[in-house]
Amino acid sequence: MRERFPYYVARVRAPLMWAFVALAVAARLFHLAWLWPLSLALLIAGLACYFKVGTVRRAAVVVAPPVAGRWVAVNSPADRVPSHGVHAYGQTYAIDLVHHPDDDRAWQGVHRWPPARRPETFPAFGQPVYAVADGVVVKATDWQRDHWSRNSVPGLLYLFAEGNLRELFGPRFILGNHVVIDLGDGVYAAYAHLRRGSIRVTEGQRVIAGQQIAGCGNSGNSSEPHVHFQLMDRRGVLFAAGLPFAFDRLEVDGDVRDGVPGGRRPFRTSPAREHSTVP
Repeated sequence: MRERFPYYVARVRAPLMWAFVALAVAARLFHLAWLWPLSLALLIAGLACYFKVGTVRRAAVVVAPPVAGRWVAVNSPADRVPSHGVHAYGQTYAIDLVHHPDDDRAWQGVHRWPPARRPETFPAFGQPVYAVADGVVVKATDWQRDHWSRNSVPGLLYLFAEGNLRELFGPRFILGNHVVIDLGDGVYAAYAHLRRGSIRVTEGQRVIAGQQIAGCGNSGNSSEPHVHFQLMDRRGVLFAAGLPFAFDRLEVDGDVRDGVPGGRRPFRTSPAREHSTVP
C-alpha cells in the first residue's frame, strides 16, 4: 500500500536550494541584512524536503546480488531505514557495497594515509556489476569521470560541500554514471557511481539476471569506489520512492541464506547465472 507521496517536494527541492544561494550571495554583496532570515528559511525548507518523502509499503522484492565475490555492506537497510539518512532519490532501502578481498591488507591499505587516492588503487574499482533480474534498460549513462577518493576526514568534509553543489545541478550528478533497469510490476533497479566507459548496455536493451552490465566506479557523489544499488517504484530517481529488497543468496560466516547484508560483516555471493539451478 502506498502512503501519500508528495511530488511537490521533489519538484521544489533544488529550486529552494538555488534560491537560498542567490539570496545569501545578494545579502553578502549588497549588505542587505534583512535577506539573511529569508535565505535561512529557504535553506531549512530545502533541507526538510530531503526527509518529507513518502514510501511504498510492500513485501521485499527478492533479486540476485549485483556483485560477485567477497564484499561488505555499508549504509545498509539491514542496519537502519532510511539507509542513507534520507528518503530522497528513492534511497530509503538503498545499499552501498564495498569490495573486500580475502587479503585484508589490500583493503586496509587504501583506508590509511594519504587522505585522497586514485580510484584505481581500490580493490572495488572495475569489479563487474550484474543485472539482478531480467528486465529492460531504461537509463544508461557513463560520461562522468571517476574522481579521487574522499574517504578520509578532510575528504568527507569536502564531499559534503561537493554534494550540496552537485544537488543544485540535478540527480545525475549525484548518481554519477548509472543504469536503471525496469524489472516489471512497477519495480526499477538503479545502479550508481559506475566506472566511466564501463557500461555494456544501452537504453531499450533487454538483459537477463546475472548479465554483466557495467563496472564498479567512483563517479558522482561517492567517497570511494563502491556499488550503490536500490529498488524504486519509477524510473526517475527525482520522484521515486524506495522499495525494500532481499538478495536471493548470501554466504555469511559459512551460513548460506537469502536476505540483506549489514553490520559491516563480510559476505560472499555470486551472480544469478552462477548459482541458478536452471540449465
